Amino acid sequence: MQATVPVSSSLHTTSTAADPTALSTQTNNMALVPAPPSETPLFAEVDMCSDSSATTVRATVIQASTVFYDTPATLDKAERFLAEAAGYGSQLVVFPEAFIGGYPRGSSFGATIGSRTAKGREDFRKYHASAIDVPGPEVDRLAAMAGRYKVYLVMGVIEREGYTLYCTVLFFDSQGHYMGKHRKVMPTAVERIVWGFGDGSTIPVFGTPIGKIGAAICWENRMPLLRTAMYGKGIEIYCAPTADSRDTWQATMTHIALEGGCFVLSANQFCRRKDYPPPPEYVFLGVEEDPTPDSVVCAGGSVIISPLGTVLAGPNYDGEALISADLDLGEIARAKFDFDVVGHYSRPEVLSLTVRDHPTNAVMFTSASEKGEASRK
Repeated sequence: MQATVPVSSSLHTTSTAADPTALSTQTNNMALVPAPPSETPLFAEVDMCSDSSATTVRATVIQASTVFYDTPATLDKAERFLAEAAGYGSQLVVFPEAFIGGYPRGSSFGATIGSRTAKGREDFRKYHASAIDVPGPEVDRLAAMAGRYKVYLVMGVIEREGYTLYCTVLFFDSQGHYMGKHRKVMPTAVERIVWGFGDGSTIPVFGTPIGKIGAAICWENRMPLLRTAMYGKGIEIYCAPTADSRDTWQATMTHIALEGGCFVLSANQFCRRKDYPPPPEYVFLGVEEDPTPDSVVCAGGSVIISPLGTVLAGPNYDGEALISADLDLGEIARAKFDFDVVGHYSRPEVLSLTVRDHPTNAVMFTSASEKGEASRK
């Protein structure tokens, strides 16, 4: 059963699809990243029951727009949505791609092959100023928010490292600890002008009391080998922050849920032209007609899908919303009875994947390693 009801200034779509008869017993923990230790039990307020087969997780994806060029206001907005989700009982909350820092839809940054414009350089300066350092004060605030509302938080951000930007997802546990990050490994098309490339060192899957959680961003979800690496780490709750609101995106999300035998949580922004700065400060390119302030420039489509390919909540194209569902973790084992992509349905003697999961750095200083070696002698 699915219903849409007003919640404060947003819509809240929810589905209750919990079956307490079974729990995934998957044991593939290859390269699994443990959640940071805590002095107090995680989710003390949630009765996990002595019978672990009764485990369900209430998850929410947030469909909302960035306050463009205003990171403090965007953080305030994130906290309002997080408080609403926590009030509804959510244990896991997923925000869209580039929510903190903004998705620069329609912008060319004044770049053509062989030249850049002065305005495009200034656009990049402002975009760079809206990004966040990891670690940094904004990360500390997000961690505090996760701890305050006792939720696992998956947040899309624009990460700044020096003068290079990355489209990144940050992970926080319900006790207010920053767990780690995933950097988008392959920005799409013109995104490559403004974002750097992630590497194999930031493709984590975190083992938590509510399941094994990881993320891939937008069109990197269409990369079969990246998905396979995440399946190899035993992902159970697959988060897919995106900027794609087309109908074809829904087919991708359903396929991943079926292929991976995992829950898929896709969060997208819902944006109107007025959510971006007005012209001439911010100009939308690549559209047939100049959008009016109320023109929808990203229609959302956020969705939650079960390991058997059932749509549990969404897709929502109506506006900013909280989209929630109860995830019966037993559904993972039921799905993998048919198809376990890196288990009984794999043929490693025929097909295999090697993941280079070390950091790739342009500059390495041998003096640092030599000092470390000397201190051990």
